[in-house]
Amino acid sequence: MGSARETAVLTLAACERQGAWSDGHLKRAIREQKLDRRDAALATRLCYGVLQNRLLLDWRLGRVCSMRLEKLDLRVLCDLRTAAYQLLFLDKIPASAAVNEAVELAKRHSRNPRAAGLVNGVLRALLREETPEIRGRDDVETLSIRTSHPRWLVEEFAGQLGLEGAEALLRADNEQPPTTAQVNILKTAPEKLAEELRTAGVEAEPHPWLSNCLLLTGTGDLERLDAFRRGDFYVQDAASRLAVTAAEPRPGLRVLDCCAAPGGKSFAAAVAMENRGELISCDIHPHKIKLLEAGRDRLGLDMIKPTLQNAAQMREDWGEAFDMVLTDVPCSGLGIIRKKPDIRYKDPEPLKGLPKVQRGILDNCARYVRPGGVLLYSTCTLLKRENDEVVDGFLAGHPEFTPESFDLPHLGRQPGRLTFWPHIHGTDGFFAAKLRRKG
Repeated sequence: MGSARETAVLTLAACERQGAWSDGHLKRAIREQKLDRRDAALATRLCYGVLQNRLLLDWRLGRVCSMRLEKLDLRVLCDLRTAAYQLLFLDKIPASAAVNEAVELAKRHSRNPRAAGLVNGVLRALLREETPEIRGRDDVETLSIRTSHPRWLVEEFAGQLGLEGAEALLRADNEQPPTTAQVNILKTAPEKLAEELRTAGVEAEPHPWLSNCLLLTGTGDLERLDAFRRGDFYVQDAASRLAVTAAEPRPGLRVLDCCAAPGGKSFAAAVAMENRGELISCDIHPHKIKLLEAGRDRLGLDMIKPTLQNAAQMREDWGEAFDMVLTDVPCSGLGIIRKKPDIRYKDPEPLKGLPKVQRGILDNCARYVRPGGVLLYSTCTLLKRENDEVVDGFLAGHPEFTPESFDLPHLGRQPGRLTFWPHIHGTDGFFAAKLRRKG
């Protein structure tokens, strides 16, 4: 059975080597190592903490390491990063314990007999060094190091928000958001659910401005909770739910959710529709259809019909057949960095092709909207080229659609589209545009 620190180090190394997502890999590793709840929480904190601060940690380590970091064995580098995070950011773990365990892990996982001595020397030098002022070659690099976001991302957001606005966003990316739970009001009431969750040891508070929504902390494994198994709630960020609110689903409508997995928008629409009407939820992957079915059954939303379908390929029998079509398209995911911190390190080159994919899906799915119906376009990114520019291009080529303003709780009247910002709205970064087909 491994330790929390070893689990974090091996997860970080595996994800960097294989390009896997840390959250899924970490959950598997915690199960395989049979970590108890306390060690599982520590492993998660260490893994996410390193990812959120990796560039800063590397900058600090690079100042005291005699070798260039990229020349180190990857497991040794991840060992150093994990220990440095403990030394610089966590005060409950004694420095000697962090250093000693890092040395032991180096002995266990490196073939280089000098690795343990190097780890010991680097970490002790780090402890002796006075906290330096972070300075890059220019303001962009300084902000990149301070917030551990690659330079290209800092430049992207500084271009949209200015340097100060970009710094506020990037710092928000490094915060730990609570879990946002949407109450299944067809089964229970928010007050009753909150009380039950508190009894189960979960801190549950009403969302400050969104009804039927709870903010949860100290959840551990959510799926162990009786309330979750009964389908009393599902996890979905406030911004994602409000995108569905903007579309105004009502009982009796025929709705198509074109890129539905993992199902949050379908669930939100079905609850708003009081489980009356028809809701077809599509995905391209068979295993995700099974996830949609499991979520539907757990929540008791039998109006949802999970269906295997590529959103970019036309189904003739769906032409002009739906009152509402939801298109939550594949995107760069840069609005959910605070939940998936490793997104920031992905190669930006493949992202450049996304607007063409998004536009293709939007063009195709628009054909499913009946005259007078609604088309909702949404993403969990903050890049204009994937959001406003896709919608503007679509509207230029589809004069039969027009933007329609919508009202949202707390946020008021919106002029047909809205970008949610983590540092402004306290939600995931998200974009939604509501378009009405002329009657």
